[in-house]
Amino acid sequence: MSGSSFGTIFRISTWGETHGKGVGVVVDGCPAGLALSEEDIQLYLDRRKPGQSKFTTKRNEGDCVEILSGVFEGKTTGTPISLIVYNKDQRSKDYSAIAQVYRPGHADYTFDQKYGFRDYRGGGRSSGRETIARVAAGAIAAKILKEMGIEVFAYTEAIGPYSIDKSNWTPELRDTNSLYMPDTDAAEKSAAYLEEKMRQLDSCGGVVGCRVTGMPAGVGEPVFDKLSARLGQAILSIGAVKGFEIGDGFAVAQSVGSANNDAFCNRDGAIVKETNHSGGVLGGMSDGSEIFFRAAFKPTPSIASTQKTVTRNGEETEISIHGRHDPIIVPRAVVVVECMTAITLLDSLLMNMTSRLDKIKDFYQK
Repeated sequence: MSGSSFGTIFRISTWGETHGKGVGVVVDGCPAGLALSEEDIQLYLDRRKPGQSKFTTKRNEGDCVEILSGVFEGKTTGTPISLIVYNKDQRSKDYSAIAQVYRPGHADYTFDQKYGFRDYRGGGRSSGRETIARVAAGAIAAKILKEMGIEVFAYTEAIGPYSIDKSNWTPELRDTNSLYMPDTDAAEKSAAYLEEKMRQLDSCGGVVGCRVTGMPAGVGEPVFDKLSARLGQAILSIGAVKGFEIGDGFAVAQSVGSANNDAFCNRDGAIVKETNHSGGVLGGMSDGSEIFFRAAFKPTPSIASTQKTVTRNGEETEISIHGRHDPIIVPRAVVVVECMTAITLLDSLLMNMTSRLDKIKDFYQK
């Protein structure tokens, strides 16, 4: 299977299935000398593991990570870092009834058409459990970014019809509720809405927002490898993401140039923008201001309500999906968005190191 690797210099390759022995990732291109422990990575994995609240699957997984290579005496060696998380509570029998039936909203049909075979136990590689590997790798990238003064902060912006108050949200509130919303009032309304959907044997979608501070200007490429394009690829590669917009996003279609353009000014000798409609990216390169984007997640496709479908032989039938599933993907996806962003930014920073001869000479002639 191609397409299981992402990145150019800081490159990750994920592997494993949701009902196999485990999932993991190989991280190549991590600089030597980074202090790294399993605890550093576990902090991020704990944010996405199941069973945290009534709004997540009851699958009982500790998601404990093990570092198999690339770290010696507490520091990275510059060689590939291999990470593994063993599956402990898979119940494959929960999926035996759908072995010959395509679940609406899932990758069952397309996977079968591509390979002529599919792992029906929870979706195999198409399962959201694959994101464990992304989070483990992203924890490493985020730690390197912090060494450079760059912070990535993702959060739940909206669930169903309820959104945070963008003019009065508090980042510190994100981790005080199970929905990861930095707005207590919106979190309470969203929780009530989710409970209603659960009673109706249904699910719902939402929006994850992400903000990056401390990113220097000039990182990215002007043509195919635009920073916005690479961020889009990274975020859209997350299962269930159906939309991506950076800065004002789709709202620019209703704007005008005089309002959408971000005026430049000089503040204490530094060139900055007065507004940030661009979302921190101009011409495919970071402009030094906050990078901001949103990702739209579809409702969880695994619902207990009766749905129409067909068998592998094309016979029409009905299906009610049972087992342990999240009624909403968004809260556990917040850290996934954060980590894919960190991976993309770090890789772009490393690629950018060769863009100017004077910088190369400064580095090697010191």
